[in-house]
Amino acid sequence: MPFQQGLLATPVPAHARHLFFALDSHEALPGVLDQLITQVDGQNLILAIGAPLVKALGREVPGLRSFPQLDAVVENPATQHALWLWLRGDERGELFLRAEALRQLLAPALRLVDSVDGFLHRGGHDLTGYEDGTENPVDEDAVAAAIVPGDMPGLAGSSFAAFQLWKHDLNYFKSLPQAEQDNIIGRRLSDNEELDDAPASAHVKRTAQESFEPEAFVVRRSLAWADERGAGLAFVALGFSLDAFEVQLRRMSGLEDGVIDGLYRFSRPLSGGYYWCPPLAAEGADLSLLLG
Repeated sequence: MPFQQGLLATPVPAHARHLFFALDSHEALPGVLDQLITQVDGQNLILAIGAPLVKALGREVPGLRSFPQLDAVVENPATQHALWLWLRGDERGELFLRAEALRQLLAPALRLVDSVDGFLHRGGHDLTGYEDGTENPVDEDAVAAAIVPGDMPGLAGSSFAAFQLWKHDLNYFKSLPQAEQDNIIGRRLSDNEELDDAPASAHVKRTAQESFEPEAFVVRRSLAWADERGAGLAFVALGFSLDAFEVQLRRMSGLEDGVIDGLYRFSRPLSGGYYWCPPLAAEGADLSLLLG
């Protein structure tokens, strides 16, 4: 079953608009989803379903759950929404107009409760200046990490996604000596090389995908963001399950060994949600698990 190709397509488009919806009307939901299916091309519009929507339909998507409430010193807010639409393109105005049309389309059943505009910064760098997603799997490895295998109709070819909106304190971070900034990230800003002697709290060490058992590979598709709330990273992690992201988040939060990721020194997540990105069918998104 074909997956939504935009999930793994490179290069990442220059602009994104993330739309998050809450459920207003159970009765209107099936009809609205029938209309939405045909809008989803998996490239310029990616569809992602949250557990509340699946529950409202009385169905089940194996492997989908809501964002966890972690009992950690640092906060990782769970702001689970029913639906996430991820618009992508090279022209911000066009994304705004498409978002408005989609909001009106969904209005009988789903209410827009949050939106985030993302943008590509320096070809894929975080606003701190450090390159994002250096260790991303590519090509066949990316498909293996991010896409559900097998032949189960409606599930094979799908992907699971985690979304967090991280807000940076850039003034604080930039006030630190360069060596300290590098130690927080675990890489040198100058050449993006990993530091052999970085502290245990360095972000690169906390999230080294091959250091987990089993290995915890995800495909990151993050962009910078900035609005009245602040600025930072709109973080997206894709996996054939949600487990790889979750074990990384637990380790970052100090729940594995008591060491908290240095990222929390200057950044904190404002949101957190788990979603299921269905496969594609000839007419658009394949929601046979929910509507069939």
